[in-house]
Amino acid sequence: MQVSVSDAKGQLTELVRRAEAGDEVILTRHGQPAVRLVPVRRVSNGTARLKLLEAARNAGAVKASVGPDAARSQDFLYNDDGMPA
Repeated sequence: MQVSVSDAKGQLTELVRRAEAGDEVILTRHGQPAVRLVPVRRVSNGTARLKLLEAARNAGAVKASVGPDAARSQDFLYNDDGMPA
């Protein structure tokens, strides 16, 4: 089912119920599909929940590399007398 965003404002509760029941609900803007309402799937047990959390933690996780100490990071700009190099 497709519903315009402006029409959906007045019937959001019903649209959410239908999406939860498995109906495909697509909101349109100017006649073009914009978003789809889908139900959230619940994780059934603790093991699956832990796996999901671990996957979320690891997704895009980038380890920071160790760089120079911030207090010394710009030493190359100055000579031994503290004057600009």
